[in-house]
Amino acid sequence: MESFNILINLEIKNHEVPELREAVGWERRDADYPSLFEHCLFWAGLRDKNNSLIAFGCMVGPGIEHGYLEDIIVHPSYQGKGIGNALVKKLLQEAEVKEISIVTVTFEEANCNFYEECGFTSCLGGVWRRNE
Repeated sequence: MESFNILINLEIKNHEVPELREAVGWERRDADYPSLFEHCLFWAGLRDKNNSLIAFGCMVGPGIEHGYLEDIIVHPSYQGKGIGNALVKKLLQEAEVKEISIVTVTFEEANCNFYEECGFTSCLGGVWRRNE
């Protein structure tokens, strides 16, 4: 597997994550940036040879034993190369450094194998969403 220089707390401009979200077909959520970074325990990112952000993910939570992975994104042009797996593993390594012993993530059923390959065990859980 190729090695990727994924960096923890990579400097990221406010427009870069919304552009990456849009590239994968998600809502941009421009208003979330830069405040998202103030609420993250840490984040990780990867840039291509042109210095464009091509992967991003973050860990949120209280920072005391438990963390939650959020926004695991790899630009469609770079998917299928192992970047997502390397990104998640980098975030989990940082969780160990920070002594976070339980990490959860919510994902669509189609992504179950990906997260299991990254070391997660699927289990029952629930999601509450505010009615819009």
